[in-house]
Amino acid sequence: MAERNSHTARGHRQTTSATRSTAMELHAMAVEFPIVHGHPNRLPFEGVLTLVDIASDKAPNGARGHRVVLTRAAAEAALPSLLGMAVDYKAGWDGHDARQKCGIITSAEIEGNRLIVAGYLFARDFPEMEEKIQASGPMGMSYELADAHIADMRSGIWTLTRATFTGAAILLRDKAAYRSTSFNLRHAAAGDAQATRSHRHAALR
Repeated sequence: MAERNSHTARGHRQTTSATRSTAMELHAMAVEFPIVHGHPNRLPFEGVLTLVDIASDKAPNGARGHRVVLTRAAAEAALPSLLGMAVDYKAGWDGHDARQKCGIITSAEIEGNRLIVAGYLFARDFPEMEEKIQASGPMGMSYELADAHIADMRSGIWTLTRATFTGAAILLRDKAAYRSTSFNLRHAAAGDAQATRSHRHAALR
């Protein structure tokens, strides 16, 4: 009996350790860009694009009034499709306009339940963007998808089990399907840090 209890205790410790390891697992991917000091068309940004395994606060565009859940497995599988995709904006910061592409996503990672992206806005091509973003209040993000697979379309909340990211929009946080998304510009000097961060993430999986 004592021996069985000892094995049970060790098994519990091993299970707890494995659970902690899984909880801390980081999935990240990045495109490595060369460092160009003072590049006039690179304005670094970072943002929370969406949450995984959590239902949206409201229905996103194209969901026919349904709130949605992007599963962690679907988000991890689709992570590579985010790299090199554009960020766009709509006048009024209240939706999507895929023809107003103002930047590029260079890295993506899942930390906990947050899908975090980083990249550059085209500061020289869109010189008004920085001032407008800073003057518009708390900003958020919204993803753009194609080839989405919904587990049960009859469900009140749609569960997305497969999808391909085709881009993202910058918009006011309270206009986003998830109120916990964010979008933040970084100082130009942070470009070097962004390049270093991308290089580090490229090796993580």
